[in-house]
Amino acid sequence: MKKRGTWEMGFEVIKPGLLSTLQDEGRYGQRKYGVITSGPMDLFAHRAANILVGNNRGAAALEMTLLGPSMVAKKDMLLSLCGADMEADRDGIRVPLWRPFLIRKGDQLNVHYAVKGCRAYLAVYGGFEVKPVMGSRSTYLHAGIGGHQGRALQAGDDLPVRQDVVGDYLHHPGSVSAFIRPGYEDNPVVRVVKGKEAALFTEASVRSFLAQSYIVTAQSDRMGYRLEGKELELSDGVPSEMISEAVVQGTIQVPPSGQPILLMADCQTTGGYPRIAHVITADLPLVAQVKPGGKIRFREVSHREAQEQILLQAMDLRLLEAGVRAWVRDHG
Repeated sequence: MKKRGTWEMGFEVIKPGLLSTLQDEGRYGQRKYGVITSGPMDLFAHRAANILVGNNRGAAALEMTLLGPSMVAKKDMLLSLCGADMEADRDGIRVPLWRPFLIRKGDQLNVHYAVKGCRAYLAVYGGFEVKPVMGSRSTYLHAGIGGHQGRALQAGDDLPVRQDVVGDYLHHPGSVSAFIRPGYEDNPVVRVVKGKEAALFTEASVRSFLAQSYIVTAQSDRMGYRLEGKELELSDGVPSEMISEAVVQGTIQVPPSGQPILLMADCQTTGGYPRIAHVITADLPLVAQVKPGGKIRFREVSHREAQEQILLQAMDLRLLEAGVRAWVRDHG
């Protein structure tokens, strides 16, 4: 049994994957100083992975993009893997997605290329233990802060695991039902609400924005997705750049090129381009799972529907958490 607040080595990184970073739910309360939020691109998958292993849903987990790492376990651990369909194995034996599984000391966990989707999340009971920066363990790559030394994983890294509670968490048989998972697709239809400057675009451009499919270009990253499609135009006399105002993950700005930029988890705090729309919070996981080269189409909904959808998603996660805790309580 471990004392509260202690930690021990969890994994040794053999291969780091394409882009693997530690993320908790984000760095809140710092935007007024120009410090971005960061956090997971797919908040649903991140929370679900933590719930399955008995963590606080905001514990630090490993976000893996397109290709995951190979790591050797330094102790017995309870893990879960949620999000993109990244086929993973433990010494050649396939491990499940969206349900907890055990790994033993000396086993090698290999997370392969994403068959479907773009990002997966690996949670470990207790959470990955790294020093918080401004109240968060999230990695902000461009500033080099948070996470593991402010950067993506590299070969040879050692990842410590926190022991927040006394004893070992039970390996329960629960899983995340397909009925409550986001409807990940290679080319999703994503719901949006109108942006503050939508009326400044020509009527034809607004119709085009909602009618066409946009390609997610190779220049897309955690800061934002650069989209490619039919050029959007402002009405005559409207300036293409404005006084900067607040932007958030999901904001869709249109720079002078007429090609939209969909802001993501590492987006800046303010922006000076017209905001044509905002992706509803409940659909951000769908966006996070689109690979470069995939397509996104937008559908306008009301603010009421946007609010209803995020409340339903939050309720699904609460019910999942309640079910996991009830099983552990009854079998502990």
